[in-house]
Amino acid sequence: MKGPAIFLAQFMGDAAPFNSWPTITAWAGKLGYKGVQVPSWDGRAMDLKKAATSKAYCQEFAGIAKKNGVEITELSTHLQGQLVAVHPAYDEQFDGFAPKEVRGNPKARTEWAIEQVKLALTASANLGLKAMPSFTGALLWHTMYPWPQRPAGLVEEGFAELARRWKPILDHADKVGVDVAWEVHPGEDVHDGATFELFLKHLKDHPRANILYDPSHLVLQGMDYSAYIDHYHARIKCFHVKDAEFRPDGRTGAYGGYLGWKERAGRFRSLGDGQIDFGRIFSQLTQYGYKGWAVLEWECALKDPEQGAAEGAPFIARHLIKQAAKAFDDFAGGKPDKEQLHRILGIGGAKAAKK
Repeated sequence: MKGPAIFLAQFMGDAAPFNSWPTITAWAGKLGYKGVQVPSWDGRAMDLKKAATSKAYCQEFAGIAKKNGVEITELSTHLQGQLVAVHPAYDEQFDGFAPKEVRGNPKARTEWAIEQVKLALTASANLGLKAMPSFTGALLWHTMYPWPQRPAGLVEEGFAELARRWKPILDHADKVGVDVAWEVHPGEDVHDGATFELFLKHLKDHPRANILYDPSHLVLQGMDYSAYIDHYHARIKCFHVKDAEFRPDGRTGAYGGYLGWKERAGRFRSLGDGQIDFGRIFSQLTQYGYKGWAVLEWECALKDPEQGAAEGAPFIARHLIKQAAKAFDDFAGGKPDKEQLHRILGIGGAKAAKK
């Protein structure tokens, strides 16, 4: 596993050092990060179209990061992926993620989003990256709780349509050699293990259909975030190191009662301030051979973001595991001695019988 790295989306801004690619990568490098995950929609960070069409631009882009001591880990398309599938109830809220020329036009917005995700996949290949984080979008989220009752076939048809939209994107991902890694997240149609499995079924187990593992979203749903790794480790291609706590009481629980983040039972917390056992998570991912980056996604209702960023790099560094070259109890080493093994087992045929 590689790290520590940091997702820049929550830190980009209009004031220095967060307002340009050279200055924000220098800031990250000075904090001890070795990699940065890039919000591909933010023009202050990158020109996505140029990155998809110019390898010279990509070399310059990566060169600036390298000069500041960091690598590019992935290009995120969370916002564009969200717009691949939007239920009309959310049109106005999600229009803000799209450029002005497609707002108020759901068909044009979807086409723009699909093209953006494809551009990011091509740009990822140009940069030598192996995975691209995203969201699936959602057509069914408003029916998540089964009241009123869902009509027969609704869920199947919803996932069939989601698959129809994503299949051409995944085929493009396969063509350029980059995995799509969806962040399994409430608000998306793929928000837990069961929905991921359902999506895979409709995608016919497409090899480029994969997961960004973020335990915080599983905690807030009351899920076993450790068992999740056991189930889906083969599909985990990206990892957000993000803490959370879930403390339900007699007043509020998983749905949050429309409360703000500070008052909710489930809250995102700065690394080390929540209840997630990251020692266990890093051990499991190492055991299963995860080779990607450990990327801080910082969100917290209480702590200042710059404090959270400063604390994040050493936190991740402490949890990184260098895999052992040999078993701790391999004192003798060497190749198996079959005669010795037979003696220990009390077998060996006629030769052993004579003794």
